[in-house]
Amino acid sequence: MSDWILARKEGRAGRITFNRPAALNALDHDMAGAIEAALEGWRHDPAVEVVIIDAVGERAFCAGGDIATIYHLGKEGDFEIGPRFWRAEYRLNARIKEYEKPILAFMQGFVMGGGVGIGGHARHRIVGDTTQIAMPETGIGLIPDVGGTLILALAPGRVGEYLGLTGGRIGAADAIYAGFADLYIPEADWPGLIAKIAETGDPGCLPKQHSPAQKGRLADLRPEIEAAFGGGSLREIVGTLDRMPCDFAQDTAATLRRVSALSAEATLRLIRMTRATPTIREALSNEFRFTLRAVEKAEFLEGVRAQIIDKDRKPNWRHSLDTLPEPLLAELLAPLPAGWEIPFDA
Repeated sequence: MSDWILARKEGRAGRITFNRPAALNALDHDMAGAIEAALEGWRHDPAVEVVIIDAVGERAFCAGGDIATIYHLGKEGDFEIGPRFWRAEYRLNARIKEYEKPILAFMQGFVMGGGVGIGGHARHRIVGDTTQIAMPETGIGLIPDVGGTLILALAPGRVGEYLGLTGGRIGAADAIYAGFADLYIPEADWPGLIAKIAETGDPGCLPKQHSPAQKGRLADLRPEIEAAFGGGSLREIVGTLDRMPCDFAQDTAATLRRVSALSAEATLRLIRMTRATPTIREALSNEFRFTLRAVEKAEFLEGVRAQIIDKDRKPNWRHSLDTLPEPLLAELLAPLPAGWEIPFDA
């Protein structure tokens, strides 16, 4: 079991703690396997009544997946290492969502990508003043995955399209508003609360909703979000934003021109696919259509190079808003080929 995941029993709780703070608790294949093994071991253990997931370090619960290895092997022509990791990760995401016993996630600092896949599907999702949640995948040539399209599809109105396409960060109040979290509790109260829940095995120890110190902004932006993000395509959305005389619209249009247009258009379609059948398994299977093919055929390698490897923040995207190839989009979102289905019940 990975030293970066601390799994143990305390009182009546199973405890899972991210222990890789120097890397912002980035999730890799071994860590995902360790979490899954712990959950499987506790599923029928009568001594474990509740599962608590938290993280070491003030900066992050989990800032995403550790994708550098996928990048380097992809550059060498290995296009299967990424899909194999994602398929295993997605099975874990589904198991967290469907777990028979209550899972509580205490999410401080950065909660992005793979971190949303772990904490965002828990039964009780707690955030604090430092929490910053985002699904920023369109900026690296990917799509919001790990079941993120389910949360985005169920967000109020077109808030999911806005957050999914732009990758914008949100704090505690907006995380609750958008459906990424359930409860704000001051982080100073977390250790005592975790200890009490572990002792009793009772999530009923959670207090009633506190008001986050910082007010959210999504509710106030709903008129602008609804006006623009109901568009049928990325190009239509950007065109609407260009015609809106407000700073929000201009800033958002500029953001959408910086991310991968290919990923943003695919994200729009995936959110709406999942909204039509809003279950965790459908969401993950839909997302895997894209990520299965992303390393070889999308703009993932260039996005990771620019944002994570070279860090020049200047990706040279192959496709633009005006040159999106419909055949490639259709190929990236085609049903999964035989043998690549996610083994949810394995």
